[in-house]
Amino acid sequence: MSAGQRSESSSSSSSPSWLSHFSSSALRSKPLAPTSDSIASGGEGLVRRLSLFDLLLLGIGASIGAGIFVVTGTVAHDAGPGVTVSFIIAGGSCVLNALCYAELASRFPAVVGGAYLYAYTAFNEIIAFLVFSQLMLDYHIGAASIARSLASYVITALELIPFLKSNIPSWVGHGSEEIYGAFSFNLLAPILLVLLTIVLCRGVGESSILNSVMTVTKVVIVIFVIIVGAFEVDVSNWSPFAPNGFKSVLTGATVVFFAYVGFDAVANSAEESKSPQRDLPLGIVGSLLICIALYVGVCLVLTGMLPFKSLGGDAPLAEAFTSKGLQYVSVLISAGAIAGLTTTLLVGLYVQSRLYLGLGRDGLLPSLFAEVHKTRHTPVNSQIWVGIVASVLAGLFNVHILSHILSVGTLTGYSVVSACVVTLRWKDKTVRQVFGMPMSSRAEGLICLITVVCCGFAAGVFYRFGASFIFLIIAVVIAICAAAALHLRQVYSDTPGFSCPGVPIVPIVCIFINIFLFAQLHHEAWVRFVVLSIVTVGIYAGYGQYHANPLSSKTSIIYHRAPAEEAP
Repeated sequence: MSAGQRSESSSSSSSPSWLSHFSSSALRSKPLAPTSDSIASGGEGLVRRLSLFDLLLLGIGASIGAGIFVVTGTVAHDAGPGVTVSFIIAGGSCVLNALCYAELASRFPAVVGGAYLYAYTAFNEIIAFLVFSQLMLDYHIGAASIARSLASYVITALELIPFLKSNIPSWVGHGSEEIYGAFSFNLLAPILLVLLTIVLCRGVGESSILNSVMTVTKVVIVIFVIIVGAFEVDVSNWSPFAPNGFKSVLTGATVVFFAYVGFDAVANSAEESKSPQRDLPLGIVGSLLICIALYVGVCLVLTGMLPFKSLGGDAPLAEAFTSKGLQYVSVLISAGAIAGLTTTLLVGLYVQSRLYLGLGRDGLLPSLFAEVHKTRHTPVNSQIWVGIVASVLAGLFNVHILSHILSVGTLTGYSVVSACVVTLRWKDKTVRQVFGMPMSSRAEGLICLITVVCCGFAAGVFYRFGASFIFLIIAVVIAICAAAALHLRQVYSDTPGFSCPGVPIVPIVCIFINIFLFAQLHHEAWVRFVVLSIVTVGIYAGYGQYHANPLSSKTSIIYHRAPAEEAP
């Protein structure tokens, strides 16, 4: 055989070998871990310090930022007093998603990872890695954007001091003039990110204290604003309640949906919760219900103080109180916005480091991300990396122009979590005849789930572009048929701990709503989803498939009780 023939033979044999290895690696899943915790008194690992109260504040801190002072007025300008219903609809949808998160958080109480971990167990390695990459891009851009907003609020507050007013250069906190439409220098935003990163590196105890203080501060301010504003309400401003019809209310719900994003941060704190199986579900659902009550209260006060056509702008709530001669409340609102942004940013950085920690342990990322400081018991390397990425984005880029490609990871992540609840409940593994063809029960169920996803996206596109109502009805009917097949043809097991009610219907409704909202995003968000997915598969093909080990985290994780919990 000639050298050329041997080379051709080797190439043809190596190609199937590479594809075979890629396929077997991508399709493997993480074994379901036992629900009991391993407790150790020494060694390296995270420390269980977070109580139920800490988890509630973590969820509230992640969800309520400056949006409660800005987004409410922006949506109310179009939806009128009906913005209250918009927040209720969006909150109800998030409650369904939270129920799915709560079940899985109770089922996986001992390991960090959140949606990534759930997808790894319920589906396979490549889907888990895709979920991580989509979520992480949202987190990185979101953290940079929040840091810039926080820097701007801090400078605005400093300018209340007479000798500083108009003497602080714009590039310090508000951002310099745009260069080529994408670059804009900001000095203060990276400094704030570095400070918060240092706090997080010092330990979950210190960061939890800061989050608790700031979250309690902003919640007290919001409650005070609601009480004071209630005395300025003119009920005639609530009529008409939905001046532009229900469609504007529903469109508003798609916008304010993202004001609730953050309760998944509680799920990512599983490894640092004192009593994860009991407290995680309560923390997830409880924090979300508190946020709904606060948002509804603010909406009622805001739309009752001024006619809805007068609302809008960058600070509608502050402007409403100023118009009533209550300037001191406006100052409190600014303080609440700073506290809200600080906690949102702090929790966001915290969650990102825990996700990197999970992937480092599983080998999908280099092992340095899996290292935990011996005395601080925090993933310092992961935390520093997250801080560096956010600081670069916040310091050099006009991240606000990227805002329209955000929320892709959140909506897809929530959808995958809902699908995980369904698939992990299946216990019938038999092969049956479907339209005359043999098909496993799992394969049939996956086809039904994919059908729901496609129908949700189709319904969203039809609604967005004003297609005939009949097409929307057809998409909904097909989704209902797929849901009926999942309900009637699958056998579902009971779960220990908290169980999401109404499985599989509740998770299916979550998937449909999330994908419907996904279809409302800017078309560039769809492009981002496709491009990032391709890049992610490339990274996995070049690194992840050769280093990942789904069994690694079962043997290497050591858990610690909080000092107060240790036996004498």
